[in-house]
Amino acid sequence: MVFTTPAVHALRHTFPDSHLAYVVEPAAAPVVLHNPHLDRVIVAPRARGLRGLFGDLRLAWRLRREQYDVAIDFHGGPRASLLTWLSGARVRIGYEVVGRSWMYTHRVHRPRELRRRHSVENQWDLLEQLGIERSNPSTFPVEMPIDPAIAEAVDRRLAAAGIRDRDRIVIIHVSAGNPFRRWPLAHFATLAAALVNEDPVRRIVITSGPSEHGARDAVIADARARLGPACADRVLSCGEFSLAELRALLERAFIYIGGDSGPLHIAATTKVPIVGLYGPTLPVRSAPWRDPALPTASVDAGELPCRPCDQRRCAPGDFRCLTKIEPRQVLEAAARVTVTTTRDSATSPTRSR
Repeated sequence: MVFTTPAVHALRHTFPDSHLAYVVEPAAAPVVLHNPHLDRVIVAPRARGLRGLFGDLRLAWRLRREQYDVAIDFHGGPRASLLTWLSGARVRIGYEVVGRSWMYTHRVHRPRELRRRHSVENQWDLLEQLGIERSNPSTFPVEMPIDPAIAEAVDRRLAAAGIRDRDRIVIIHVSAGNPFRRWPLAHFATLAAALVNEDPVRRIVITSGPSEHGARDAVIADARARLGPACADRVLSCGEFSLAELRALLERAFIYIGGDSGPLHIAATTKVPIVGLYGPTLPVRSAPWRDPALPTASVDAGELPCRPCDQRRCAPGDFRCLTKIEPRQVLEAAARVTVTTTRDSATSPTRSR
């Protein structure tokens, strides 16, 4: 979802007088709800069985009645392909997919193998069908505007947790639900404790996905135990953050550290320094798509014969692409991306943002 926002901006730039609508499922809707380049966001809940089919048919009839000229399928899944076809748009653009290519009027070849090419560039293959030239992350970065009301609520939440304006908020996102994104929890705890020991005004906020609360709590408990009573309160449990709340939290952050997952790319919509941890995926395919001048570091285990992979089976069986990444490497990367920020904040009377 985040990776499609540069394409949305490019469409608006190329066709400034067009009406742009985005069809999205509820879970990811906050990414585009406040996008300034869209005229309309259509939230399409997914349901199973006949209920889901009838719901999609109603949505398709609605799209057809509104007579869209162009439909672009960025997703390529069965539901997206079907809705693209049923929309009745005269121009329907999508990737070549076995059994569904006939639903599009313009088809783009997409190799099945994992290429060393950024995912945003794959989106541009579709835009080229409309004569839109390729661009770069400086011109069309990923975007996700803040909801002001949610930002105020997050500020109050941080204040209630004891975070002051002068504190430097370090966000560490724990991904543990998928073994292919699971950096060892003990490594996360080691990293959090080391970051606290380096700077007394740092406050570590550990975040996680909805299904990973247990992992988040384990990291917090372990990091606090390593720090001892005097510093334990610098590693915070602030509960779960929705996508919109996470975006607002990131605006307050000093640095973001996490694996190659959705929150990393929401962080890319800000100017916050980022350290990304890459296991089975490659930075060249999914590094933050934003101005290269913004501080960003990618940490991985280096070249491995099994990397990248399709994330269905770990050939060696030990997930070495992740377990070989040491906390020391991540700590060093964090130091590199924050050195300018630290220098600037030392001479500025405003709080770190």
